[in-house]
Amino acid sequence: MVPTLTVFTPTFNRAYTLHLCYESLKRQTSKDFIWLIIDDGSTDQTDELVQSWISEDVVPIRYHYQENQGMHGAHNTAYELIDTELNVCIDSDDFMADEAVEKIVSFWKERGSDKYAGIVGLDATPQGNIIGTRMPDHLKASSLSDLYSKHKVKGDKKLVYRSELTRIFPPYPIFPGEKYCPLSYKYIYIDQEYPLLVMNEILCYVEYLADGSSMNIIKQYKRNPQSFLFFRKVAMIYAPSFKEKFRESMHYVSSNLMIKNYKFLLESPCKWTTLFAAPFGILLYFYIQNTSKATVLKR
Repeated sequence: MVPTLTVFTPTFNRAYTLHLCYESLKRQTSKDFIWLIIDDGSTDQTDELVQSWISEDVVPIRYHYQENQGMHGAHNTAYELIDTELNVCIDSDDFMADEAVEKIVSFWKERGSDKYAGIVGLDATPQGNIIGTRMPDHLKASSLSDLYSKHKVKGDKKLVYRSELTRIFPPYPIFPGEKYCPLSYKYIYIDQEYPLLVMNEILCYVEYLADGSSMNIIKQYKRNPQSFLFFRKVAMIYAPSFKEKFRESMHYVSSNLMIKNYKFLLESPCKWTTLFAAPFGILLYFYIQNTSKATVLKR
């Protein structure tokens, strides 16, 4: 019998912290899930560690190794392999609340349908403090963009998606030499078609480690300009407000300058906004080039 939920974890040289997720899955009050581990080219003891867990036969585990493609490449692979109704990503430095699977499955069976993209729940620190803010208690469902722009919700949230949708919408692009594309690219497309059911329950405990992508976003901008440029084009088109469109246009200009593409205005999907944002985008480019500041942005 196929379980309802896939918990998938992209990992790269995280054998030292992956056990936190494993231990939390052992504690789940519902066993209606499978753990899919996408090993994105690890050179540490990840393989041996996972094989030992598979031998324990306590948690159903599916392990897939691939050459390193970056976080988004691991997500692409996961979405191709998942065959359950729902999926949720738990990063290699995070772990699930003990009743998370039970809450997700029961909530979906009670309220879910093909009218919704899935569920949005809460992330918290390991100490139990909610990341950002709770979502409005009166809100039954909302698009992800409306949560942040209209309802003024702050902080990362845990996203549970219908696997049918994460599979059919376009995969993340893989650019040679680049290892990171903002994951919200795919969420933006899903957002245009279906809202998420709102569940004000802590589903995941999040740890921002020094070697995580969230703590190194400036470096990510520098190392992956084509991926960010690709993302900015999509984000500009679907931005929920002029303020957001302007912000994305600034970043679009900056990313173009990084790859020395000076035809960015002609290629922009939002030419007037890009024209107005260009001076600020140029300043942003110089700021990014001359700073090593780590900014937390787990998107």
